Amino acid sequence: MDVCLCAVLQALLVLAVLALALVVLIAHVSAGMVNQTSRDQERYFLTPGGEKNPFPSLSDPHSRELSVVVPSYNEEFRLPVMMEEAMAYLEKRQSVQKENPSFTYEVIIVDDGSRDRTTEVALGYTKKYGADKVRVLTLVKNRGKGAAVHMGTLSSRGRLVLMADADGATKFADIEKVEAGLRNLSPKPENMAISCGSRAHLEKESVAQRSLFRTFLMYGFHFLVWFFCVKGIKDTQCGFKLFTREAALRTFSSLHVERWAFDVELLYVAQRLKIPVAEVAVNWTEIEGSKLVPFWSWLQMGKDLVFIRLRYITGAWRLEPLRKTQ
Repeated sequence: MDVCLCAVLQALLVLAVLALALVVLIAHVSAGMVNQTSRDQERYFLTPGGEKNPFPSLSDPHSRELSVVVPSYNEEFRLPVMMEEAMAYLEKRQSVQKENPSFTYEVIIVDDGSRDRTTEVALGYTKKYGADKVRVLTLVKNRGKGAAVHMGTLSSRGRLVLMADADGATKFADIEKVEAGLRNLSPKPENMAISCGSRAHLEKESVAQRSLFRTFLMYGFHFLVWFFCVKGIKDTQCGFKLFTREAALRTFSSLHVERWAFDVELLYVAQRLKIPVAEVAVNWTEIEGSKLVPFWSWLQMGKDLVFIRLRYITGAWRLEPLRKTQ
């Protein structure tokens, strides 16, 4: 009896080792690098008069104080709410500081291959405020939120770069909170620092409103993030993150994940590079119309988390040296 039990345990151990080896092999073989080279039509933005002008590069010196990158996929109805609030805040802040004209800004709306009128709606703000303040980058096909943020950031001019969701779930004025978090980080090696908006303080309230199944998925995701990738950050997924230009160039040069788990890889890379990261509580409201499909999106993110760690461990992915972007 003991011999049979021992044989079964050995067989299970062998199967577990083989399964792990298979997962590692699949993770390594299927690894790829985000294509940072834009297609021809993705290298230009339109002026109010319809002229094409080339986007700059993140590796160029900054010429604005703040760049706001807004990834957008089928957002023709939610984008105007966010943009009205954002532009009202930015215009007011710029007018208040006219005596000290150091605050200049741009908003880059990245249409991630939408099937609706997102680009047309976004171009309405270019016509209203001018292409120096609002630029629209339309991707040829849908690639995912991570790719949209990536491409928008590579085309930005700001000394600081803010990632902000198109749904307006975070109050735009809370940028002052994440700016304070960035200033309070010290030291900033080579001026690299990141400040993340966080909804962790709202977790008890969100648990009370969610189903048991979605709560289980949420805690499971948090555990996988902590176990495989990012330590010390309670909320990796809040779409309100502020980077110094140097930190954006260093981290985005190494990113691979194009969809929902890209935030986790970004923070994983930042921690590997010892870039200081602040986490700051922000106001947040759940907005209808989320593109997340509760079960399948979480499953995809869970797989990505495991693969992120395995691919870096096996050397399939490496931290890229600083290089010129195209």
